[in-house]
This record gives sequence, structure tokens and C-alpha cells, in this order.
Amino acid sequence: MELNLQRKKMLITGASQGIGERIAFSFAHEGCDIHLVSRSADKLEAIAQQIREKYGVNVGYTAIDMTEEGACQCIVDEAGHIDILINNAGVVPAGNLASISAEKWREGWELKGFGYIDMIRLVYHAMKKAGGGVIINNIGSGGEVCDPNYIEGAACNASLMAITKALGSSSLNDNIRVVGVNPGPVKTERISKMMAHIKTGNNKGNDKEVKNPFSHFPLGRPAEPQEVVDLLLFLASPRASYISGTIITIDGGLSAQRKVF
Repeated sequence: MELNLQRKKMLITGASQGIGERIAFSFAHEGCDIHLVSRSADKLEAIAQQIREKYGVNVGYTAIDMTEEGACQCIVDEAGHIDILINNAGVVPAGNLASISAEKWREGWELKGFGYIDMIRLVYHAMKKAGGGVIINNIGSGGEVCDPNYIEGAACNASLMAITKALGSSSLNDNIRVVGVNPGPVKTERISKMMAHIKTGNNKGNDKEVKNPFSHFPLGRPAEPQEVVDLLLFLASPRASYISGTIITIDGGLSAQRKVF
């Protein structure tokens, strides 16, 4: 399927590893120019160089802590014109109400919650002035399930789902589409360690579950990163020109079972 993304300028936060890195390479493969954002200048420079050599597209980056005052404005200023924004930075800690301190709660929201919202505010204004664009928020299915053992993630993700729906409900009036994606657990090093810890720590799983903590998942596995990225590619493309103000879940049906993990 031709996605018609050639020479679109896309900005991806949380781009130095995991699914963010995969997003950057996949959009470059489609011919997009890329602007990468994360804290690590060394990692961003290495990724940028690989993308330039492999795909011949323009790649810039901003190495910055997005929780610093003025960081999001700096990113937008350095990136310049943006056709596609993918908000992807931030990890909200797991835990119940008693286990997450006030400080940790605020730290989690500062990057993912306010980081997404600040980027949306700045980029939306610029896109409207330029005549249009696409904003995709990579959120997470925790906002649908509301698990008490992932209470901060539930609150943060539900908030980001709400702003996506609220803004995207009328954004086509400005020729801007605002869409959310809710992956369930995705096959990354972080999620593998988290699942192994949960299964071993609970002492509830049998030997099979401890050995393969994903055995109870649909197809016996989490989502592959590329399965999520392929959805993002479609949603960013003109093929999805009538999709806005909605959240698309990709978790094999876990949220329908009322489960996060």
C-alpha cells in the first residue's frame, strides 16, 4: 500500500530506544524527514547517522530533558516545520495508591502527561498556521482498564485519551487530525523484565508462567513493536484522512478482558 509520506517532516519524542527508535526508522523508510527527541545526544547521533546512510533522508535531533522549563518550545524551534508529531516519551511507574509517593507520581506525569500536552499545544498552533498536519499520541491501554496496580498509569493515560478525543473531535476544521493509539504490552526489554518480576513476585504463577510470563496473552506473546509501528504509519498517512478524535487499541484483546498484564 502506498502511504504517500515521502518528504513529510515528522517529529518523534522518546526516539532513542525501543518503539520510538523503530518508529523513526520505519518513517524514514517511507521517505519522511525526521526530527528525533530524547535526553541522550550520543544515542540520537548514532540513530540519525544510521538513518541518513540507509535512507538518504534529512534527520535532525534535539537532545533535551523534556521536563525542563522551556524544553518543548526549544524542540519545536529546532525542529522547524512539522507535518506529523508522534508523542512517545515517558514511562509512568506501576504500583498501587500506597506504593507511589507524591514525588514519584509527579515525576511520571511531568514527562508523559505534561510533556504530551505541552507538545500538542505548541505543535497544533504551528500546524494550524501552516495549513494542517497529524498528531498521534502513543498512549497505552492502561487508560482503558483502570487497574488498581497501575493506578497512576490509568490516570495519566485516561487523561491523554480524553484530550485526544476532545481536540480531535473538531481539529479537522483546521485540517489537523488528532489520533491516539493504545498499545498493550509490547515486546521490549522493559516489559519482559516487568512481567518476570510480576510473575515471580506474586508467587501465583505456575512454572510455565514464570518461564514465559506472556503465556496467558493472546497468541502467547505481547505485541511486536513493528505491529504497533505499522498502525502508526497508516494513521499518519493520507490513507487515514477521515480518522480523528478516536483511540485505536492494539493489544490482542487484553483490554476487552479487563487486563493490562
